[in-house]
Amino acid sequence: MVPAPPVPDAGDTGVRTLSPAGRRVRLAATGVVLALLLGGTLWGNDPEFPFGPFRMYSTRADPDRPVVSTRVVGVTADGDEVRLSGGEVGLRRAEFEGQLPRLVEQPELLGLLADAYAAGRPGAEPLVAVRVVQERHALDGGRRTGEVTERVVVDQPVATGREGTP
Repeated sequence: MVPAPPVPDAGDTGVRTLSPAGRRVRLAATGVVLALLLGGTLWGNDPEFPFGPFRMYSTRADPDRPVVSTRVVGVTADGDEVRLSGGEVGLRRAEFEGQLPRLVEQPELLGLLADAYAAGRPGAEPLVAVRVVQERHALDGGRRTGEVTERVVVDQPVATGREGTP
């Protein structure tokens, strides 16, 4: 025989009231979170997210400031350029741009991109150098002017795996 479920009290609404100490704890926690949000909004930056704003979404770019586009290319012995950025070697552009200061300080790390390229394309011509190139597209009022300047940020020779070559 299965016992019958208890009959609820008609006067019981199921709402529990917080004790005064519980209310104070919740009020203090809410105050701390609001203070962090306000402080992050006024003085914060990307590393403080979610208490600081994501500048990418919370600010606007100057419409007269040039747009910078960074690309990575491998250079063959013939001087031909092979695109390495954009996912060709397992590294997306945003990931690469995030590591750019590190790669400028340690350009030998670019050899890893040449290795990844060679591993993915065994029959391809070996690379003798890897370059980081930045293009600056001039803007006027948010529109392209057609003026494009190019600058090689890093030019790193790499070992090709053939004897007698760099």
